[in-house]
Amino acid sequence: QVQLVESGGGLVQPGGSLRLSCAASGSIFSINTMGWYRQAPGKQRELVAAVSSGGSTNYADSVKGRFTISRDNAKNTVLLQMNSLKPEDTAVYYCNANYRPNSGTYSYLEVWGQGTLVTVSS
Repeated sequence: QVQLVESGGGLVQPGGSLRLSCAASGSIFSINTMGWYRQAPGKQRELVAAVSSGGSTNYADSVKGRFTISRDNAKNTVLLQMNSLKPEDTAVYYCNANYRPNSGTYSYLEVWGQGTLVTVSS
């Protein structure tokens, strides 16, 4: 079984920074895409940023230029550096990964973290 463990959420003032981290553990042969999603109260979960195993990145328009996603393939970890935070960034942030559990499985499975709360408020 694969687990994603997130850390780094908390309360920060507008304009501040936070860094989220996510580590994958368990039966993993390879991980394709790792990413961060968020869900604000009363809203649908949305993609924040994602990074492929090759390093290609994708960002939501609302965070471009402020957030940076990176990953360490050897450690199966993904980081989200969040700068210039705004109140509208307040949400529960979820880590996501698409992985193959073994070399004999060619389809990718999906796993989610438990979520970490980010609150941007003065």
